[in-house]
Amino acid sequence: MLLLLVSSALWWVTSPAQASAAESGAAAGRVAFIGVPGLLWDDLDPADTPHLWRLAGESALGSVSVKAVGTVTCPYDGWLTVSAGVRSAVGHRCGMPPDPVAQGSGAVVTEVRELLQLRDGTYAGTLGTAVHAAGQCTAAVGRGAALALADREGKVDLYASSPGALADWTRCRVLAVDVDTIVKPYLVDDRLPQDPEPIAAERRRALVREADAQVGAALDKLPPDTEIVLAGIGDHGSVPHLRVAMWKRPGAAGRPGASGGVAGPSVGTNSTRRDDITVLPDITPTILTAAGIAPPPTVIGLPWRLGDLTTPDDLRRADLKGTAVRGTTGVFFTAFAVVQVAFYVLAYVLLSRRRRLGPVGTAAIVLACVPVSTYAVNLLPWERSPYPVPTLIGGVLACTALIAAVALAGPWRRDPLGPPAAVAAATAAVLVGDLLTGTTLQFDSLMGYTAVVGGRYYGLANIPFALLATAVLMVTAVAAEHLVRAGRRRLAVAGVAGLGVAAMLLAGWPGVGSDFGGVIAFVPGIAVTALLVAGKRVSVVKLAAFCVLGGVAVSVIAVLDHLRPPALQTHLGRFVGQVIDGTFWPMIGRKLGAMLNTMLSPNLMPIVLAGLAFLVFAVLRPGQISAGIVPRAFARAPMLRAGLVGALVSGVVGMLVNDSGTAVLSMAVALAVPLVLYAGVRSPGEEELLGGPVDERGRHDDVLAGEA
Repeated sequence: MLLLLVSSALWWVTSPAQASAAESGAAAGRVAFIGVPGLLWDDLDPADTPHLWRLAGESALGSVSVKAVGTVTCPYDGWLTVSAGVRSAVGHRCGMPPDPVAQGSGAVVTEVRELLQLRDGTYAGTLGTAVHAAGQCTAAVGRGAALALADREGKVDLYASSPGALADWTRCRVLAVDVDTIVKPYLVDDRLPQDPEPIAAERRRALVREADAQVGAALDKLPPDTEIVLAGIGDHGSVPHLRVAMWKRPGAAGRPGASGGVAGPSVGTNSTRRDDITVLPDITPTILTAAGIAPPPTVIGLPWRLGDLTTPDDLRRADLKGTAVRGTTGVFFTAFAVVQVAFYVLAYVLLSRRRRLGPVGTAAIVLACVPVSTYAVNLLPWERSPYPVPTLIGGVLACTALIAAVALAGPWRRDPLGPPAAVAAATAAVLVGDLLTGTTLQFDSLMGYTAVVGGRYYGLANIPFALLATAVLMVTAVAAEHLVRAGRRRLAVAGVAGLGVAAMLLAGWPGVGSDFGGVIAFVPGIAVTALLVAGKRVSVVKLAAFCVLGGVAVSVIAVLDHLRPPALQTHLGRFVGQVIDGTFWPMIGRKLGAMLNTMLSPNLMPIVLAGLAFLVFAVLRPGQISAGIVPRAFARAPMLRAGLVGALVSGVVGMLVNDSGTAVLSMAVALAVPLVLYAGVRSPGEEELLGGPVDERGRHDDVLAGEA
């Protein structure tokens, strides 16, 4: 009954308003899509881009995450994704779209039939086919536009290579225009360059001015009642960016902003659960909905919707924040891995020599505070600093110091389990609070996700899941330890199971955590911890059954999500739809490949190997590795071992079922092992630990004498 009540409450609290989903359901009309690959909000200003600036003042404003399949998206992949309504890619020939072959007043994109044979091109022609099936015609200006509007036979009804060459702009209610002026000079051998920005700033400004003129020429020819969808649908260099998105339609007009700028309603979508960010596949249903055509079921995008007021400056900062985080993440994880390995080496040296261990325990707590600090720092507007990256790193270090100080100096400090429980509770509280408030802390964070990368836009990512699962299991294990000591073992088991299941529901529930693999991994971790707290043994058969139970749980959640209207579904529900129609295999293949690639990550594997090696040898050879502190911690607080084992089970299963792979286990290790180490260092009997020798099993002289 409790689970039913919690589930019902979460369902109604987290479901978007029906009005938001219906907002994009405009009456059937005329729509024009203008694609400008490479266009950034930083390119726009009243002087250099008067036509685009005027359009911005008449439109809703947003950003489009142009992630298709690869790290960056070439013009070919961008237009192909619009054609398919799902993330698509041409593969090795990625560059400019193919030239169509003229056929009467229209054209044929002959490559469409070849694209249909590719794993990532299976749905090429979906947009054009839907328009033709509705009895309407398509008009394209430019080769990218032809690819977007071609049906599955490659046919476009009207085609012209430039705006001036299209004689009739009123015949077809669905029209697309390709403005490739910006991106074309960037291509080298028909590929995107390996440099972030190989063209000089002045040259780029000239290209943007030329593109603005072409957009203006197209706008001048469109009938006044045309709904306009404009997006920068591809990258221009080796670094992905958020691109321009504008939507001119009734009710979306902007207005003059501060200092001569413009402001308008934001453009978002339920695909991202963000008011100002859309994705490439969302363009397809937006075009179809504007034309009064129902999107085909294979289209995974959702129509654009209006949000709160925003400005081009806000959107520029969003791109800056995302690219800053993306550019810093690799260095940060490398440094974190180096520090982790160095810590375990130093801990081994000090423990093996029976030196004073206070600093080891303090360092363990500080290390365990780093992950949660990468989210807490987003409470500060660091992206507004003139030096955003140093400010970000400084903010993470400051948050780490603050959380560690509170954990070490709080009223619980005299209990060896107090500071570890405080760190775990802080980690869980930050992540749960973030899940309940729209995941603004994970978004654009060093251990979270960014729209620039485009792997996830809302909910609980894989690394935060590992931290949440570990934190919840560790803190409930500490609470269970106190309950068991008080003779209330049943209550301890119920607490572990109840709090664990509540956290699991948050992690997996659509619109909150929406984490498919997290549920599968969390369930066995909860079950193993609860069994060990109850004093029961865990067999391989039981562990396998718990994993199956996790799969059943997430399947039920996903099916319930799929039963909701399409506009309200998350990726969990849409995945069920893909399973039903058999279109899920390409995605499974990409995720499996991503998971396997993490196994060789130089940033993540050292954390796993160093942490687990220290832990294993500290248990097997306590006298040589850890001066007996880890076995001592488990002996004095058996439930701590239950929490650690449960966290590692979730980490291992999570590694196998998530595309982040090793990242999941590495973060479970990075949080759990230092907390256990601190508890061992500060366990009662510290005086003997610091002064007396231990034997190979971690026993001290007084213990040996007593046995004698």
